[in-house]
Parts: sequence; C-alpha cells; structure tokens
Amino acid sequence: MSLIDNRDQAKRLARAIISDVAMYNRDKVEQGIKEDNIFELLEEPLTEGREHFQSRVTPEIAESNIFDIAIVDVLIKRAGKIESPIW
Repeated sequence: MSLIDNRDQAKRLARAIISDVAMYNRDKVEQGIKEDNIFELLEEPLTEGREHFQSRVTPEIAESNIFDIAIVDVLIKRAGKIESPIW
C-alpha cells in the first residue's frame, strides 16, 4: 500500500480516525469536556490514532498539523453541546 501524499485524502483519514476515537470513547469524551481533561483521558487512543495516521501518510504530511486540526474539528467542536466550564 502506498503512502497518502494528498492533503485532502490525509484530512479525510485523520477525521475518520478521530471519529472512531470519539465513537468508541463517548463517555470519556463527555467526562473530559466536563472536567477539562479530555487529552489526559484520551491520551492512549489519540496516541494510537496519531501513530496509525503517521504510518499511512508521507513524512511531509505526518509532520503537518492535519491530525491536530482533525482533533479540534471532530472531537472538540462536536462536543460543544456538552456543559463545560471551558465554554
């Protein structure tokens, strides 16, 4: 399998990975937003997700902020309806 070198395809991959993290960790996402410790609670699945992303894309794309943007767009923004002192 060749590495992804297209930024749009890499963005889709990152968003899919983060969507899976969110879907399989709904309780932790909610708790993490409420308690403002989401990155600590999801450290392991986010690290695994990042490693998977980096294994599928070119080094140039792996070093970009595509995965981090996906975390904010998919994990954080979608949780905006959860009551939290951070917003």
